[in-house]
Amino acid sequence: MSIADMMLRLGLALLFSGVIGYDRQRKSRPAGLRTHLLVCVGATTIALIQSAVFYEKIQLHPQIEVDQVRLLAPIVSGIGFLGAGTIVITKQRVAGLTTAASLWTVAGIGIALGMGYYAIAVLSFLAVLFSLAVITRIVKPPVVKRLEIHFVHRVETKEFLTQFFEHYHIELDNVVFDVENVKGRKIYRNIFTLHLPEDVSMVDVIEKLSTRPNILKIRLVSVVE
Repeated sequence: MSIADMMLRLGLALLFSGVIGYDRQRKSRPAGLRTHLLVCVGATTIALIQSAVFYEKIQLHPQIEVDQVRLLAPIVSGIGFLGAGTIVITKQRVAGLTTAASLWTVAGIGIALGMGYYAIAVLSFLAVLFSLAVITRIVKPPVVKRLEIHFVHRVETKEFLTQFFEHYHIELDNVVFDVENVKGRKIYRNIFTLHLPEDVSMVDVIEKLSTRPNILKIRLVSVVE
């Protein structure tokens, strides 16, 4: 394998993973540009080593059989642990799944480049770009927000909230409920997972709800993919 061929494979690894990593970093995801670069370059390097070993054995000891994918199998499982570090799980949400998947995929692209399968690498790269950037423009998912509301007078306030959401055609997907006793007064806390219509903004919802005297606090809970 020539130096030029190795430089080409590593250069394409930097290019492909850099574009994907930039998309993740621009969206403030747990793993950004540098992480994707290192994952893809690392996978490409290991694949290059495997290819070099294979070619060397073929030239020096053609009678010896060499498993060309022996070094590659640990990459797939190893990247799974790295991707798990980008996933955040709380009581209200699971975040980072897409970033973990993109890390796992750029490792696959790196393997393809390191082994010299350029067509597979290019097609995979285009598929990842389509999944991360293009498909969100074609398929418009509903705007999902999580709203945390602290309030008193449970029955009265919950009836008001139900009517409010129905009036603005806001769909409720999930509700987390708890209550706290503060100086002898019960303060209720609900976390609503809301699907907002396109003509309704979260700013308007918060402003309208904040005028209600029974509502003590409103907080928008972040949702990260």
